[in-house]
Amino acid sequence: MGVFLLLVQVISVMLAQPMIDAGMQFTEDPDSIWNTIYYIGLILGFTGVILYAFKKNIKWMIHGFILFSVGATLYYVFLAIFAIFMNETTSIILTLALSLALTVLLYLFPEWYVIDIIGILIGAGVTAIIGISFGVMPTLILLILLAVYDAISVYQTKHMLALAEGVMDMKVPILFVIPNHLNFSFRDYKYEKDAKREAFFMGLGDAVMPTILVVSANVFISEGYMNVPLIGLLNMPALGAALGTIVGFAVLMAVVARGNPQAGLPFLNTGAIFGYVAGCLAVGVSIIPL
Repeated sequence: MGVFLLLVQVISVMLAQPMIDAGMQFTEDPDSIWNTIYYIGLILGFTGVILYAFKKNIKWMIHGFILFSVGATLYYVFLAIFAIFMNETTSIILTLALSLALTVLLYLFPEWYVIDIIGILIGAGVTAIIGISFGVMPTLILLILLAVYDAISVYQTKHMLALAEGVMDMKVPILFVIPNHLNFSFRDYKYEKDAKREAFFMGLGDAVMPTILVVSANVFISEGYMNVPLIGLLNMPALGAALGTIVGFAVLMAVVARGNPQAGLPFLNTGAIFGYVAGCLAVGVSIIPL
């Protein structure tokens, strides 16, 4: 699972500058706290719609919307990449073809490795887009609020567990899948609460949310940079956030090994924030950029 987290971190940082060059930021003022409020509202609203659809047995509607969202995100990812090497017309044609092909593949053959590969791509894409659109302060507030929400939704209301169970049945890349044996087929998998565990699962959001801080810090803090092979320029606050997330993930896995489902974001976001602070202090950068 840690490999997925690391891949999302690396790819999202690499995508950030091409997406900036392509004008993919979706906020006019990255430092506005309203960005965080709007985003939290969207998450709560979409969660409510999904739970309602599950209750009314209209999963097909949510399934269709998720597939559309996957295709749209893949489009932005590939467009940012191809625009570096190709002219506009060629990059758009190839982007449309590849995005459509992968979305159709996901619909027709949602095996675990297809889910994981597409999950890495859309996870990195979403992370990069939000990271270049949210300044550091809105991102820090977002991570704190999401950690609290995740804890409440897993340990108290438990609606996040119900959401995860429903998503498994739809076979979409909102989670990563690691099988316990080579004969495992996610296409044939049916979730049963007390059944023997055939695979490990991690929500896509557990990789995306803490990594938003990595991208945001690298984009909006202009000091403490170093040149990292394959990745390019990476500053210490961003590196600290990335390493802190990995530490938080290690602690999370130690707790999960005891056998009970856990809210991931309290561990991961806390690690990212503390790592970010440590990175800022290491190079004498203000924790809250002014």
